[in-house]
Amino acid sequence: MRKVFGSCTGLLASLFLILGLETVWASENVPHAPFAQWADVPPAGQFVAGLNYQRAEAYHIWAGTTYHNVTTIADGESYGIDINQGYITLQYGLAEKWAADLALGATTVGWRFFSQGKVTSTVGVMDIPFGVRYQAFHEDETNCGWVPTLTFRAGAVLPGSYNQYIAFSPGDRSAAIEPEVLLRKHFGWPGLGLYGDALFRWNHTTHNDHYIASAGLFQKIKGWELNVGYRRLGSTQGDDIVFDPATHAIMYPRSVRENSDSTEAGFSYTTIKRQIQYGFYTRTVWSGANTDGKFWLGGYVNIPFGGK
Repeated sequence: MRKVFGSCTGLLASLFLILGLETVWASENVPHAPFAQWADVPPAGQFVAGLNYQRAEAYHIWAGTTYHNVTTIADGESYGIDINQGYITLQYGLAEKWAADLALGATTVGWRFFSQGKVTSTVGVMDIPFGVRYQAFHEDETNCGWVPTLTFRAGAVLPGSYNQYIAFSPGDRSAAIEPEVLLRKHFGWPGLGLYGDALFRWNHTTHNDHYIASAGLFQKIKGWELNVGYRRLGSTQGDDIVFDPATHAIMYPRSVRENSDSTEAGFSYTTIKRQIQYGFYTRTVWSGANTDGKFWLGGYVNIPFGGK
């Protein structure tokens, strides 16, 4: 009886895969500055150009809340779900306490596990975020010792051009709007501080709205800054991934209800003369639902120019 049931389950999952190819969707992947760095705004008239490179690999997924190993062994190498992407960012100080930001880039994802060892991939423009920020308070410009640097951002996202009809494609490919609050505050011994970043994203195309919140600590030592924190991604609605480990058939719904818990860490160095920032970023997903267990690595450089 168990054998018959298993065969029926595999057949059903395969049927879901065949019928669901046109409704396969993606995972959240909008470019975003880490560690609440957008709480700071450039001076009026100044540009800040950024170059960013990131890669991620995942060897397990959660279909619903069930863990599955998705490692493929080929020619003595282990393959999972791999992402490589690069993007540029541009910030501009519109006026005192006001700034605008934009990010443009390209991304690619590939895997073998869900296609019997055959490489399946997509390449395209990343989802495009842009927004306007207003810095309501700066901790160095107030007499209240408990007031943080507090910034509000009104943002939006335009869909990218990658193929969304591939499981775990690199982005929701959805038009969206996203209000956001960012803060940074020094406390305790010199250089120690707290950062926080929270946004809500209304996905107009997919309707699986997200909330993303991160919080952690930073330590400044001369031109260096060290960071460590926690990041939560949640979805208010959506459907579960259907996966059959026996046949590797997967149905990834158009409106996936993706949730994840991850640890983020990094460091940066800012030069004294030009205020050029060089940084490193890493994030590890250690728990979730309807997501993959990505391990992210990335580097970035931010170069200010113009203005006073």
